[in-house]
Amino acid sequence: MISSLLPSWLIVALQRVDAVLLAVLSLLVFLGLATLYSASDGNIEQVQRQIIHFSIGLGLLVIFSQISSKTLRQWSVWLYGIGVVLLILVLIIGVTKKGATRWLYIGVDIQPAEIMKLAVPMMVAYYFSEKPLPPRFVDIVIALLLVLVPMLLVMKQPDLGTSLLIATSGFFVIYLAGMSWWLIGGAIAFVTVAAPLLYFFGMHDYQRRRVDTLLNPESDLLGTGYHIYQSKIAIGSGGAYGKGWMQGDQAHLDFLPERHTDFIFAVFGEEFGLVGNLILMGLYIFIIWRGLYLASKGEDTFARLLGGSLSVSFFFYLFVNTGMVSGLLPVVGVPLPLVSYGGTSVVTLMMAFGIIMGMRKRKRIYQRDS
Repeated sequence: MISSLLPSWLIVALQRVDAVLLAVLSLLVFLGLATLYSASDGNIEQVQRQIIHFSIGLGLLVIFSQISSKTLRQWSVWLYGIGVVLLILVLIIGVTKKGATRWLYIGVDIQPAEIMKLAVPMMVAYYFSEKPLPPRFVDIVIALLLVLVPMLLVMKQPDLGTSLLIATSGFFVIYLAGMSWWLIGGAIAFVTVAAPLLYFFGMHDYQRRRVDTLLNPESDLLGTGYHIYQSKIAIGSGGAYGKGWMQGDQAHLDFLPERHTDFIFAVFGEEFGLVGNLILMGLYIFIIWRGLYLASKGEDTFARLLGGSLSVSFFFYLFVNTGMVSGLLPVVGVPLPLVSYGGTSVVTLMMAFGIIMGMRKRKRIYQRDS
């Protein structure tokens, strides 16, 4: 009945959208909006801005779900190249805010590093789609170089959190392409050896302090350890069922810093408790599973590699944020996906899920019932 009122082009477009995944994504965003309202002390304007971000992301999800794997593969090299050029321009003429140079001003501020969250896995998937699988050692080295260039450019801004997300999104493509366990073990050994060198020579002072705080958060509870300490108090004080919506002491008495962005999981944990956290994790797990399922239905190698990488990267975002807020990982400024406040993050993630939906085989969409 409703479909008869819609134009045929819109019906076809909506058929490309996975209704199950979109419904769960929308439920997650709704929980995020409710938590954001509480975390911002009832700031309805901030919630309205987040709704606008989600609406833009939803529109882009529908648009990107219409793009075939073949078309997206053709865009990969161009998008990657443009993204690298923009990252270089950021270092030359970028806008500096709070000591970091991460933006370009073109009428509005844009953050090119966010583009690379999609461009890097697209480029690596494109490269492997042209090669025999499992990949040869030389192909893996070239793929790692494709990941390393934008990662280092983003680290120079500096933005350690985003650089890690970019690196892992590319690495997951390499892993899904069939990287041998011997090479994975070698990579782990290399990271283990290189970590001390990175700590002493590759990190800024504030980044080293974050690592020190992770290893011994009680050493400076009123300084570098304050964020993690207050966050752990908030999560623990929620108990099994939480204190109730908008009843969290840590957030509303201003003990919890960055409560509407990086530390919003602590707000949620205090107000909804262990049960609420389990429900939230259940939604995330379902989204990741559904993304992997859709990726497995991809129409070619490029589609399966890209869709799988984007789905697993979503898990990595979740893992880093919750680990950071729980004191298991250093504070690196990674938002809780689709829950934390932030336009660029929400829009990028919704685009990614649109790409995952668009990777499926298309022939059934246009078949008529006989």
